[in-house]
Amino acid sequence: FLPTSILTDSDSFQDVIVKIERPTYQKPFLGGFKNRITGVEFHNAGSQTIPKKRPDKGIQLFCRETQTVFEKNKPQQTRNTTSTQMTKTGVYVSNVTDKFIIPGKYLTAEEYHKRRLEAVIVLQKYFRRWLAINVVQNLREEKRLRLAWEAQEELRKKKEKEEKLKREHERRLNPKTKDDFELLYHALELWRQEETERINRTLTGAERKAAFCGLLEQEVQLIASIGKHKINADEENQQKAILRFLDKCAQPKRWRAYDGKVTEMDTQYTLRARELFEIYCSISMNDIPKEERIDVLVTLRRTVKEHECKLTQEIVELIEREVDLMSREVKECNLEGLRKRICTLFLQYIKTPKFNPEVARILKVPPDPLKLYKNVNFCHGCKNYLPYTEFPVPANSCTIGRCHLCCKLNNEARRREAFLKYRLILENLRKSEAGYQDDAKIVFLVQHQDLQYMIENIWGCQSALSACSDLYELVMVRWDKQREWSPWNTILLTKDEADAHLKLCNLEKAYEEAFLHRIKHKHIRAKYYFAQIPAMASFLHRSDIQAN
Repeated sequence: FLPTSILTDSDSFQDVIVKIERPTYQKPFLGGFKNRITGVEFHNAGSQTIPKKRPDKGIQLFCRETQTVFEKNKPQQTRNTTSTQMTKTGVYVSNVTDKFIIPGKYLTAEEYHKRRLEAVIVLQKYFRRWLAINVVQNLREEKRLRLAWEAQEELRKKKEKEEKLKREHERRLNPKTKDDFELLYHALELWRQEETERINRTLTGAERKAAFCGLLEQEVQLIASIGKHKINADEENQQKAILRFLDKCAQPKRWRAYDGKVTEMDTQYTLRARELFEIYCSISMNDIPKEERIDVLVTLRRTVKEHECKLTQEIVELIEREVDLMSREVKECNLEGLRKRICTLFLQYIKTPKFNPEVARILKVPPDPLKLYKNVNFCHGCKNYLPYTEFPVPANSCTIGRCHLCCKLNNEARRREAFLKYRLILENLRKSEAGYQDDAKIVFLVQHQDLQYMIENIWGCQSALSACSDLYELVMVRWDKQREWSPWNTILLTKDEADAHLKLCNLEKAYEEAFLHRIKHKHIRAKYYFAQIPAMASFLHRSDIQAN
C-alpha cells in the first residue's frame, strides 16, 4: 500500500491509499519513445483487470468449444513465376549445365503390367519360402519339445514306478498300518497258492503229503512273524494315537473371519489340556537324568492332588513309590513297569471330563450313558454292541452283519484279499466329484466292495481304451461330465486318458460306434446290478429322467 496526495480542488489536497499489486510475471516490452532533450524514456504499457471468477458449483464443467473441434483441410497452391531465355543475337546463355536426353524404348501398358506381375511373383516366391522355413522350424521345435516332454514323462513314470515298488517293499519289510498288513497277508496268500500249484504239479503220493506239511509249517511261521510285527506296530500306533488325541485337546479355538484371516483363542479348558499334555510328554520320556525325573514327578503329584479321588490317590502312591525306589538306586530296567502304570493312570486321569473338561467333546464314548442306546447295532461275529460307524454297509446289503474288525479277521484267515487299490480309486473318485460342486450323492453311497465288483466283473480290471491292468494307474471318471457320476455313467481309464476324456465336448464324434456300443453295454450291466438295491432305485429313475 502506498499513501498518495491528490488534488481535489483548486488549492486543497487529499491523502489516498493506493493498492499496488506486484505482477507475478515479466510484462512484455511494447515499445515507446525517448525525449532527446531531457533523455527521459517513455514506454508503452498495457493493463488487464483480473477476470471475474465463476462460482464453484462443486462439479467440473466443460464448454462445447473445448470439447468439439471442427477441422477443415483445404489445399492452397501459391504462385511461382518462372521464365526461360534462349540464346539469340545480343544474348548469351551458358550451356554448361545442360543435359542431353535420349528417348528410350517405348513401354506399352501390357509390358508394364507383365513386368510388375513378374516382380510380384518373385516377391511372393521369396516370401512363401520364408514362411515355409518358419513353418518347418516351428514344426522341428515342436517335435523337439514333444520328444523332450515324452522322455521326461517316461522318466517320471519310471521313477514313480520305482518309488512305488520301493515303498511296497518297505511296507512289507516294516509294516505299520492296516493297509500294510493287508498287503502282507495278500502276498502270503499268493505265495501259498503258487507253492500249492507247484506241489500238485510236480509231486504225488507220500511226497506230496510231506510237501504240504512242510508248506503248512512255513505258513504258520510266517503268520507268527507277521503277528509279532503287528503287535509292535500296534504299540507304536497306539502311542502316536494318544499323542494326537492329547494334542487335539490342547489346540486353541480357531475361526476364519470375513477377510480370510484365522483367529485363535485359548480358553481355560484348552490351557488346562495343554498343561496336562506337556506333563504326559514329560513322564513318557525315557533316559532322562534322575533330578529331572524327580522334578517331573513332583509336578505331576502337585497337579493330581488338586482333586481328591481314588484314582489320584493311586497315582500319588505310585509316584512316592518310584521316588523311594530311585533314592535306593534301583536300576532303570526294573522301574519300567511302574512308570508305564503311572503313564496309564495319568492318561485315564486326562480322559476324565471332570479333571479335563476339554476332552468331553473328543471322546468317542459320551459321558451320558443314555446316548449309548442310540445308533447301536449288534455284531453277529464278536457278539458285541457297537456304534453304527463300526459296521461296513455295502450298497447291496439289506441288513447290518459283522463289524470292521470281524471282517478284517475273516479276510486275514480265509481270503486274504487286498482292498487298498480299490480304496485309492474310490478316494480319488470322491475328490473329483466334490470338485464339481453339483451335489453328487451316489458316489458317497458306494463302498469299496461295490467298486471292486464293478472293476472286476464289469470293466475287467483294465482300462477301456488302452487295456492297462495296473490298478494303481487307473481312475474312474464320469462318462458324460454334464451328469452326476453313477455306476451307469462312468468309465475306467488311466490318469492321462481320463484327463483327455474330460476335455471332450462331443463323445459321439470323438469315439467310434463300436466303442460307444461297448461302453453302453457295460452301463446296462451296472444298471441291472444296482437296480436290485432299494437305495439305488430312486437315483436310477432320476438319472433316466436326466438322460431323456
